[in-house]
Formats: sequence, structure tokens, C-alpha cells
Amino acid sequence: MLTLVDSGDGTVVGRVDDADVVLDVHTSGTGPTLLLLHGVEGREADAAFVDALAERFTVLAPSHPGFGLSPRPDWCDSVEDLALLYLEWLERQDLRDVVLVGLQFGGWIAAEMAVRDRSRLGRLVLVDPVGIKVGGCADRDIADVFAMPRTEVDARNHADPARHGPGDLTRAPREQVLHIARNEEALALYGWEPYLHNPRLRRWLPRVHVPTLVAWGAQDGIVDVGYGRAYAAAIPGARFEVVDGAGHRAQVERPDTIARLVAEHAAVRAGAH
Repeated sequence: MLTLVDSGDGTVVGRVDDADVVLDVHTSGTGPTLLLLHGVEGREADAAFVDALAERFTVLAPSHPGFGLSPRPDWCDSVEDLALLYLEWLERQDLRDVVLVGLQFGGWIAAEMAVRDRSRLGRLVLVDPVGIKVGGCADRDIADVFAMPRTEVDARNHADPARHGPGDLTRAPREQVLHIARNEEALALYGWEPYLHNPRLRRWLPRVHVPTLVAWGAQDGIVDVGYGRAYAAAIPGARFEVVDGAGHRAQVERPDTIARLVAEHAAVRAGAH
């Protein structure tokens, strides 16, 4: 059972099965409720995207347990735990018709939420999500970000890494380096084995009977456009959009474009997608 108390400073405190759960949640904007689930870059890197969304929505942007400033309780060590935690949060907050937007790793969480309980969701948007297996057992669908140099990871994440990447971390502030390290450690915990996917998720994606948009960076070097098309094809009626000039973190490089796609998708009447 999860009981939530808004502390008034953007932090939500809850309790699950006698274990403390603290979510660092940033709220901004006005309009329909939108729950934004970040990728490994963390919420802070998505600031321009959040600002663009906040022009049209009330944006709830938590940091997942283990990322950012949200501590991770010992029991929370799987994407399923995160999905159920957020579903419980929506229920306890009595939020309905929520626009759920998942970015990369957060897209995996969002997909896991949608196959379990779509009753409080109005729309679903997945931006370059991971989480499924497309090829055979010997095929690498998702680039191994833990086995390549930082410069290559940046090049695969961004169409223009010189402009949008974190830059030379040897010259970065200590706090920024620690923040990146903590987020990557959390990603490894949640997605190490099997690597960044749930072998059963693709089988259950047809349960996502919510109007869905899958947006993909044309220059995504982590999971290519073919993977994205397979993801969208597994969700009934899903719309697939390729965004030029964007890599894996399309919302970082094209925040206004992705925000516009979200707004257009949210305005579509149910059943018209």
C-alpha cells in the first residue's frame, strides 16, 4: 500500500509495505495532467522539453528511485517494481486520463505500466524506448552502452554530440559527474540482465489499448529506427513518427518538435488514432 503526502516543496513522500519511498517530483505548467518518465540522462537534462510541455500540460516529472535525488529502497530493483510504484501513485493521487510520456528507459517503464493497467491513462507517448527483444537470441538489438567509450556513447545518443552531449567530463563539476554516475549505476541495476529488455514485454504489448504515439530519432545509434517500427507495430493502432536531426535522446535535441507531437497526440479523440 502506498500513501502519499505532498510536502509542498516538490517532493512526494510515501510508504510501501513499511518501507519508506521518497520520490523527488518536479511539477510545472497548467492544463491536462502529464506524467513524464525520464531516461538515464535524468530529469535535469530534459529541462527544455519539460518547459515546452508545461506550456500545455501540468507536468509531473519524478526522478525514479535510484536516479537523481530519489533514494532507492532495497526492495525496488526491477522495472516491474517501478511500473507498479507509478501505477499505485496514480491511483493514490486519483489522477485520471493521464498523458503518460516515457523517454528511452522511461519508455520501457511506461510500456510496462500500460500492459498492466491502462484505466487511468488517456494517451501514451514513447520516445525511443527500450524494453523489448526484436531480433534473434544472437542479435544485439540495443547497443551495449556499458562496453563502449564515453565518446561513442555520446555519438550514439545524439545526432550532434558536440552541441547536446555532456562534453568532457574530466572538466565537468564534480556534482555533475556524480549525478551521471549515479544514474548509470541505477540503469545497470534495473536493466543489466537481461540487457535493457523484458523477454515477455513484446508478447503483451497488444494489451495497450490506449492511443499511442511512438516517436524516434532518425539518427538513434542505441536502438535503430527498425527497432522503433517493430515496437510501434506491436501496439494496436500505434502511430510512428521519425524525427530528423535527433539521436536516441530526441527530446533533448528536438524538444519543441517532440512537445508538439505530444500535444497533437493528446488532442486526438480516443479511437481516432
